[in-house]
Amino acid sequence: MSPERSLPVAVVFGLLAGGLVYLLFLPDWYPAVGIAAIYAGAAYFYLAFDISLLGAQIEFSDRPDKAGYAVGLFGLSVSPLALGEYVGLRDPAVIGIIVWMVGMMAFLLLATTAAQADSTERRGI
Repeated sequence: MSPERSLPVAVVFGLLAGGLVYLLFLPDWYPAVGIAAIYAGAAYFYLAFDISLLGAQIEFSDRPDKAGYAVGLFGLSVSPLALGEYVGLRDPAVIGIIVWMVGMMAFLLLATTAAQADSTERRGI
């Protein structure tokens, strides 16, 4: 999808995500706006650069780098669940925080991948 069409669609997706979090989990506009912005940004990079969110995006050739990436990725994937278990999943605010953390990780991954793809394209590789 072209960047011009991706931006409005991404904004709608972000507003939907932020609105749902506001209605269901965190009835405060401040975190809902932050979540909406994160998901809008992630959706933009996903749509504009045709990036697979679940595909292999980062590759390391050295064994210590691979191990460090695996340990860090494990920590990122388990920490929202550990936070929820620690404070109790019965509180809806915890689910809102987990949604925020997942969106944050998706945004950072997609933005980094899009920047790498853009710089590779500009260099003509």
